[in-house]
Amino acid sequence: MPFHCVLPPALATITRTVTVAGGRFAPGHLGELTRIVPFELVDAVLSETRTVQRRLRDLPSRVGVYFLLAMCLFPEVGYRLVWDKLTAGLVGMPVVCPTAKALRDLRRRLGSAPVRALFDVLAGPLTQPGTPGVRFGPYRTVSFDGCSSQKVPDSERNRSWLGRTAHHGYPTLELMTLVETGTRALIGAVFGPTAEGETSYAGRLLHLLRPDMLVLWDKGFDGNDFLAAVTATRAQVLGRLRNNRRTPVRSRLLDGSYLSVIGTVRVRVIDAQITVTCADGTVFTGSYRLVTTLTDARRYPAAVLTGLYHQRWEHESAYYALRHTIMDGRLLRSGDPIGIEQEMWSLLTLYQALRMVMVDAAESVPGTDPDRCGFTIALQTARDQVVQAADIVTTAAEPVGLIGRRVLAALLPPRRQRVSTRKVKSPVSRYSERLDDGRPDTSRTVIDLDVTVLAPAAEERPCPMSHETTGTLTGHHTAAGNVSWNCSGLTPNAAGPPANSHSTSATSPSAPCTDNSPAGPRTATSESTAPASTQPLRKSRSTPLHDLRER
Repeated sequence: MPFHCVLPPALATITRTVTVAGGRFAPGHLGELTRIVPFELVDAVLSETRTVQRRLRDLPSRVGVYFLLAMCLFPEVGYRLVWDKLTAGLVGMPVVCPTAKALRDLRRRLGSAPVRALFDVLAGPLTQPGTPGVRFGPYRTVSFDGCSSQKVPDSERNRSWLGRTAHHGYPTLELMTLVETGTRALIGAVFGPTAEGETSYAGRLLHLLRPDMLVLWDKGFDGNDFLAAVTATRAQVLGRLRNNRRTPVRSRLLDGSYLSVIGTVRVRVIDAQITVTCADGTVFTGSYRLVTTLTDARRYPAAVLTGLYHQRWEHESAYYALRHTIMDGRLLRSGDPIGIEQEMWSLLTLYQALRMVMVDAAESVPGTDPDRCGFTIALQTARDQVVQAADIVTTAAEPVGLIGRRVLAALLPPRRQRVSTRKVKSPVSRYSERLDDGRPDTSRTVIDLDVTVLAPAAEERPCPMSHETTGTLTGHHTAAGNVSWNCSGLTPNAAGPPANSHSTSATSPSAPCTDNSPAGPRTATSESTAPASTQPLRKSRSTPLHDLRER
């Protein structure tokens, strides 16, 4: 019988050098993410919020801030195991072993002020103007959206703050954020009870808007006051209108859109029908009713703006990363409002730090769209780096660390067109069943996309205006179910055009025409357009949605 001799495998010794803060501050780190949240920054926010410990404790305040961030990085384990992960790479160093109560007292001693100040420092747009996928012409695309699916423990103190939700047992938190759509980075955030409403929370973030921003939003943000407040920041707007909004047709444009007014803001309204053809032959249609302050139809065609609006869905991807990739659908830990605030600001700070690493990695390779960076890869690598206590303090001036290198090594393919129906998977949700509306139930690849811009109906005649015309604009439903707008009580200037004239001048001002429709008062203005008798039906084969953003 043959005899086989198996040689013992060769052995290798790996020696690592770990550089951490000295003494009792050693457990205070976040692995490679410490480069984004350095010791000096944490000490500065602690000093600014007056939460530095008065005496040197076994658990200093700086260590507490990093513990809060690590607590969100490892939401599946308790306090003690989170601490064990922070100290697992500190072999050979004398490290304190606190109890769960000691760590809970550390949270209470810190409060929410330090992590909120830390988020304010990190929040904001992340990319350079030349980064692909973040701008539309001269504008950086951002979006408002809310998320009310984050559940918290069902404690008496949480219920007294957030109230009780009718369709499931846990109180829920309303989170409103302003997001840079090209990177899904957070520019600002606010949260609280769901009863306050999304537009109320969004109003607290208006100071973050800049004139070089194009704001995208979904239905529900088109109120007169909110639109006026956004335009007062000199930011541009592209958002959906609710179906019950009645907008007067002031003048028709050649691409099928028309000029109108909402409140005191001159806007452009786009009614578009989108036909989607999937790879399996499925064809279905949807409709968008958009409003924008980009009134130049030649520079910003209606079909292009309709395709650009699709970028608002990047906001949903940001919430998916928060709620599911990081939290994995779990509840927050805290049983009181102060703890909830502290935990939410910690979660948002951690999310922003991960996005910053991903954007740095994308910009290190010119021409790389941040959309192609995998959030899951960044998250899991960051978790590994915390456990290994790796790259806490680095001396080499490397533009990209291990997280960035792994992200770049596994870039996602260029964004493909696909359609996927939104579904709420909660078994007790009132939206658990979706009515059959023709859309596919599973994600499918899109091979063709047609955008048809629908001109206003013939009955919706432009409101006649003169230099000093005053009157009332009222709407009524026609036999065909459309809305016809008429001006009554008009008093034209003797030097102006006849009262029944539909021609307007782009260079001469005209007096406002007040709209007393149920949607609220509006002021109309005039601009040169296509003849009122024409009803152009503009149909164009749109470019792929991911190519509509100017790169």
